[in-house]
Amino acid sequence: MRADHDTTAAPPALSADPAPPMPGHAYGALLGYLFDLIAGDPRRGHPVAAFGRAAAALERLLWRDHRGAGALYTAVCAGGAVAAAAALDRAARRSPAARTALTATATWTVIGGSSLAREARTIAAALEAGDLDAARARLPHLCGRDPQALDADGIARAVVESVAENTSDAVVGALVWGAVAGVPGLAGFRAVNTLDAMVGHRSPRHLRFGWASARLDDVVGRPGSRLTALLAVLAGPDPRGALRAWRADARRHPSPNAGAVEAAFAGALGVRLGGTLSYGGRVEHRPVLNASGRPVRVADIERAVRLSRRVGALALAVCAGAAALREQRNTRKGKR
Repeated sequence: MRADHDTTAAPPALSADPAPPMPGHAYGALLGYLFDLIAGDPRRGHPVAAFGRAAAALERLLWRDHRGAGALYTAVCAGGAVAAAAALDRAARRSPAARTALTATATWTVIGGSSLAREARTIAAALEAGDLDAARARLPHLCGRDPQALDADGIARAVVESVAENTSDAVVGALVWGAVAGVPGLAGFRAVNTLDAMVGHRSPRHLRFGWASARLDDVVGRPGSRLTALLAVLAGPDPRGALRAWRADARRHPSPNAGAVEAAFAGALGVRLGGTLSYGGRVEHRPVLNASGRPVRVADIERAVRLSRRVGALALAVCAGAAALREQRNTRKGKR
């Protein structure tokens, strides 16, 4: 029996406040990250895939060649994901164990570091074996480039660029928003990122309808991309090169978020990224990032994956620590 329930115990002046609750989000994020390392993405019933199917069905219903229709679509899809996550979070709030389990499950389902590394290494293995057809067949699992237009070096460059960009989109960005807003932040970030992948590209069908999704993704992706670039500077083999390339070249990239990440990775790895590429039959000439670097080689894929892993681990430490501090601050406020 606890002493403060005993009428013969010490005077009230000596009794202590109950211990603060376990930092559920911090521990849950750590567990979810470990689940991803061990098991990768859920094999069946992936919530992100279910969200994608629901969003595709809603697109067929709401599509109009108009920005207003696209804004409504984005609000319904992203808002619905956040509302559902918030309802689950409220239901688990009274139980630290339930809240930790919910956060772990949400983190596991929205981050994709293991899948990113697996796909990159699969393509690298095909290139190392000289099987260009297999590498081309696998590339669409990682990015939207036209694989038939790429040789081995072009595929290697595409993979390194995708590893860099998706380190932010598939790992760090989600951890950041989880630290800021808990489970609703995790769900909202992944919903917006998924909508951008579905309708945010510049195809004739989605040029106006997908505008809101693309712009919202730019906004929510900014914090994660800057943290990813910073951690790439700190964790990479060439910190000075990473910082120099980030500062010099990030603004030249058409994406305000991918530019920072890809430039930092390019400088850290000492390679040259950007240049001519092809999406859906459309050729783009992007600025070269880290022009003083050498061309990408197949071996650089593994170097990029290792850097991505280090960045993800550091981001977990930063975001879990920030979440723990936020929860302690909220606990103190609740006692006043």
